[in-house]
Amino acid sequence: MAMKLDHEDLNRLIEKISSSDIQEFSLEGEDFKLEIKRNLYDRNEVTKNLVSNASYDSQTITNQKSINDNVSIVNEPDIPQVAPPGRSDLTEIISPMVGTFYRAAAPGEEPFVEVGNNVKVGQTICILEAMKLMNEIESEFNAEIVEILVENGTPVEFGQVLMRVKQS
Repeated sequence: MAMKLDHEDLNRLIEKISSSDIQEFSLEGEDFKLEIKRNLYDRNEVTKNLVSNASYDSQTITNQKSINDNVSIVNEPDIPQVAPPGRSDLTEIISPMVGTFYRAAAPGEEPFVEVGNNVKVGQTICILEAMKLMNEIESEFNAEIVEILVENGTPVEFGQVLMRVKQS
């Protein structure tokens, strides 16, 4: 199937991507290749860049120091994200890898799970695509799905909370 993109289509596409969480996007046609890579920083990344790109006048050094002090307080060694207070009854299902989160086996198919569903040990709850490999993520316990925290088709980080469940 040949695909034609005019400037208007391209602009709409770029606008959609820039207002989404997508970090990398590539599209190839017969006579073109479009690659978009965005830098969405986390707090650590911003600090590293500030520190490495800083021009060393006394003001910058003061700012860096306060930023580093704040970061060292905020970023204790990778503490997993904790459920909001009052929901200590919930168990978090975290991403075992970097990849793209999919709720269903294929576009247009029913999602593996919805909020309120009960799942059994070994039941597939989502797919994480990494380097063109579809990795089925299975429930490690019998539980009820309470929250699904990631949008279908969005990139996830290693250790990111995907869902919260109430073990049964």
